[in-house]
Amino acid sequence: MSETSQTGATDPVAEAMRRRDRTDFLPASQRAAAERDAPVPIGHEQTNSQPSTVAAMLRLLDVRPGQHVLDVGSGSGWTTVLLGDLVGQAGWVLGVERVPELVASARTAIERHGQSWVTVRRADPDLLGAPDHAPFDRVLVSAEAAELPGELVDQLAPEGVMVLPVAGVMTRVARRPSGTAITRHGHYRFVPLLSGP
Repeated sequence: MSETSQTGATDPVAEAMRRRDRTDFLPASQRAAAERDAPVPIGHEQTNSQPSTVAAMLRLLDVRPGQHVLDVGSGSGWTTVLLGDLVGQAGWVLGVERVPELVASARTAIERHGQSWVTVRRADPDLLGAPDHAPFDRVLVSAEAAELPGELVDQLAPEGVMVLPVAGVMTRVARRPSGTAITRHGHYRFVPLLSGP
């Protein structure tokens, strides 16, 4: 993974992935698989996503320092911490996860990484996202929706961006004064986007 572009500019996504070791966010039984470019099971029928997929999603999301970001389906907390690096201490990241055991382990891992501006909480079983903290500048969804979830689009700030897989296709949603711009970026497989226990 290159840390600089062809123009010599630093790649913030590659830098964040270098700083935040995936191993720290995997169960002990799976840590030997941390270097593989493949999804890794983390229990409860969930996975820690393939690193190249995470990198592609984060680049599409185009996170900027100081932004407020929502991480839906935060799982192990790895993407949440990567987002924390991208927003920096002037920003704020909220991860929501429906599995209580994963919330607990993600909180422990995040605490070890010292990001006080990053938090994970249990997802509300009746809601998608975190409308009580909206609007968000960026929303990352690491689970596959059958169709574009309007309730998450509604949580985007003006000029906000969301990246998520929809029916197997990576989708970028950007709010603009003229309306919502949607672009599609290849086929991927994810666990399904669910709410509730």
